[in-house]
Amino acid sequence: MKRKTTALATVCAVLLGSGAAMAQSAGEYTLGVGFGNVNPKSNNGTLAGGATTIDDNTQLTLTAEYFIRDNLGIELLAATPFKHNITIAGVGTATTKHLPPTLSLQYHFANGKNITPFVGAGINYTTFFDEKTTLGNLKIEDSFGLAVNVGLDFKISDRGAIRANVRWMDIDSDVKLGGTKIGTTHIDPVVAGLSYVHRF
Repeated sequence: MKRKTTALATVCAVLLGSGAAMAQSAGEYTLGVGFGNVNPKSNNGTLAGGATTIDDNTQLTLTAEYFIRDNLGIELLAATPFKHNITIAGVGTATTKHLPPTLSLQYHFANGKNITPFVGAGINYTTFFDEKTTLGNLKIEDSFGLAVNVGLDFKISDRGAIRANVRWMDIDSDVKLGGTKIGTTHIDPVVAGLSYVHRF
């Protein structure tokens, strides 16, 4: 929780200090490509009586945002599959892959400067697959949850920008081994992203 709060507070402080921002007009859209690091929180719950930890992973990310009003857009986040190692204390290890498509409503703070802050909130759907373990037939259930996003666009051309952003996603999933529930994992990651965004 401390890590998540610190990351969000840092970006928010930059947002508040950068003034009012560059306009995005209704009917425009942007496409972005970059990388995102999914970093689960430190305490991921208990599975089969053992404390669970999940490591981080970095993958290619893609975004598409359509502006329904000036400065107000709907963004879809997609990515190549993230892969995580799972350690269950005193029980064993496993790996899984997941895809976290996220739909957000985002507001971009318009000003005449080359730095445009934005904030957003929406829904995350995370689907898990390709679970592997020597413990037996492991299944991690899919998850729906809240997602929030804050970031900055650094203008590098009339239509291009470098984007730095931080997301938080509420991801809680029931876990089954051999068809029997062995607990719920609380992933709730901070996702740090860096990408190039082009406006059309």
